[in-house]
Amino acid sequence: MKTLEDYTIIYDSECPLCNAYTSAFIKTGMLDIHGRQQYTPQINQQWLNVDPVRARNEIALVNKKDNTVHYGIDSLFKILGYNLPVLAPLFRLRIFRLIMTKLYFFISYNRKVIAPGVSFEERTSCTPEFNVSYRCAYLIFAWLMTSIVLVFYARLAVPLISNSNLAREFLICGGQLLFQGAIVGLVRKDRLIHYLGNMMTVSLIGALLLAPMFLLTGIIQSPWLYSGYFMLVVAFMFAEHARRTKTLALPWLISLTWVLYRFIVLGIITISSYA
Repeated sequence: MKTLEDYTIIYDSECPLCNAYTSAFIKTGMLDIHGRQQYTPQINQQWLNVDPVRARNEIALVNKKDNTVHYGIDSLFKILGYNLPVLAPLFRLRIFRLIMTKLYFFISYNRKVIAPGVSFEERTSCTPEFNVSYRCAYLIFAWLMTSIVLVFYARLAVPLISNSNLAREFLICGGQLLFQGAIVGLVRKDRLIHYLGNMMTVSLIGALLLAPMFLLTGIIQSPWLYSGYFMLVVAFMFAEHARRTKTLALPWLISLTWVLYRFIVLGIITISSYA
């Protein structure tokens, strides 16, 4: 790899995703050992041209020679394009840049609910501004992906887990948004949108953990195996949900109602199957 010298990337040290890829830039030699720096609200006192508000939303890459600044996807394209010149023409394509910019913002504006730090977002941290469009897009994306995976997974565990369809799973997942949203809204309305993002991330994580089991369908046909694995994933999801609610300074009750909703749904499905 060629090292892009005299550049410093300003990253969110509390974001596991940001930590991972900026660290990879250093370890692979794309940036030199002094090529990244933690964000602080006073960052523009050191780098005069850095917009501290925009740098929370879009990672900033500063040219230390002339103090010019690249933001967001342009920062990543600058680093990758220097190290992989063959990709430079692709990075200049208008449609590709548009798609990648939208994807970048989709992740960046939701990064605190995708991979939260050890403490809740604070004004002094590198917290992106709240964007209702990208948050809603994320909730819908996680909602749909989770529903699709559950439809196909339920078929592996029949008859131990009742067969399902997309409409039912979509309604169940949407119902939990409303159920938990109503409770959190009563307890701490200011944390509602943050909680819903975290809750749907937990659901998405569960779906991603279930998905690899589809590779075994041609080898193993035991519904007991798939049901048992499903319960292990649910247990992990509960632990992760509890961890995230604690980070959000929400009461333990929220994790209990998260489980209660599932029991209510299970009861309704069981009764309807015998009706």
